[in-house]
Amino acid sequence: MKIAENTVVLIDYTLTDNEGEVIDSSEGAGPLAYLQGAGNIITGLEEALLGKEAGDKVKASIEPAKAYGERHEDMRQEVPKELFGGIDNIEVGMQFQSETDQGPVMVTVVEISEEMITVDGNHPLAGVHLNFDVNIREVREPSEEELEHGHVHGEGGHHHEE
Repeated sequence: MKIAENTVVLIDYTLTDNEGEVIDSSEGAGPLAYLQGAGNIITGLEEALLGKEAGDKVKASIEPAKAYGERHEDMRQEVPKELFGGIDNIEVGMQFQSETDQGPVMVTVVEISEEMITVDGNHPLAGVHLNFDVNIREVREPSEEELEHGHVHGEGGHHHEE
């Protein structure tokens, strides 16, 4: 069966940047399962896997526009430390949810000074060219529940609490 809209796909993958640094991998965690066309994974990888089948090995180089977008420096801002009241040990790399005019946004602490904290609302991989090395393990029809929920259940997928 070929990967097509609304098929369940299980993949093993390694993700690297253009310098060859490993950003993420399914190794040790088991396969990643997703529903093709449901926006479970980045657009560029969905496009690269379309039409492939179990057993195929795919190398895909994804530009930022089809991954996590370009970096926007205006999404970086300094905020007074007192806005983080109740949190004693704020460190670079910590992430917080911030309420904005456009709704909630995840921000990452990138700099700390005596009075101010600089946060960045860009996705950590914004502006990064992504290189995937993928092994397609399985392609199957989704269950009605998976289609209805828009994600895969079971191995490599989503688990609902009973």
